[in-house]
Amino acid sequence: MNPRDATFESIISLARGLSDLQQQAAQQYQPVVDDILLTRSRDGRHIEHTLDGLLDFCGHEPVLHLYKQLCRYYLTIDPVATADYIKAYREYWDSDAQEDQS
Repeated sequence: MNPRDATFESIISLARGLSDLQQQAAQQYQPVVDDILLTRSRDGRHIEHTLDGLLDFCGHEPVLHLYKQLCRYYLTIDPVATADYIKAYREYWDSDAQEDQS
């Protein structure tokens, strides 16, 4: 196998692995977010821990949806912390915000 083909295959393998990990994150976080919303939890530590975990996977649309749902809910509990999570998302994932900081 030529080195270019091996490199290409490695990149494809990494992309598949990332996609699998993103899907797994969405599946694992869905019941956690659902539980927080259904029980109307006010446990800021638990909510923030969940948002921290979701933030890493917000490049995947289903996870971003969970993140937004939880932020909307948390806004009623702790608006300042929620603003920090929105800012963190924009800094990490929003290319327009990244360009503005340059």
